[in-house]
Amino acid sequence: MSNAQQMALRAAAILWVVWGLVHMLAGVIILSSDASGGFAAVADAVDPASLQHDYAPAVGGILHQHGWNLGWIGAATVIAAYFIWRGNLTAIWVAGMVGGLADVGYLLFVDFPGYANFMPGTVMTIVSASAVLLSFPVWLRQRGAADLAEN
Repeated sequence: MSNAQQMALRAAAILWVVWGLVHMLAGVIILSSDASGGFAAVADAVDPASLQHDYAPAVGGILHQHGWNLGWIGAATVIAAYFIWRGNLTAIWVAGMVGGLADVGYLLFVDFPGYANFMPGTVMTIVSASAVLLSFPVWLRQRGAADLAEN
């Protein structure tokens, strides 16, 4: 692996660590909040007063499941980042599939409709996209090199 490829993977790893830690924190915030507070934390561009309701317990449960998912998704990307730093090609896919696809849902259903502020929401989407854009070309080149070596 070239020095440029190693630097790209290390930059991607750092981005995934940042992304993962922010999402772990978001998960903790949602898990420690009632439904109104949890929705206000996610939809931070929405007037919090408009989210103050007496939600059914099931709504709180579903929101807490979302918080749990944010936590494990964040942890998985932090762990994958360690392996990306070390040049593991499979970890590129793990972080991209877990963190990247989680952000696609956020982008489509929270960010694009305008429910979230640029910071941290949109910035985290840019961070994950940047990590993917830095690491997948390395994966493609390394995978292509491995294919050539086999033939």
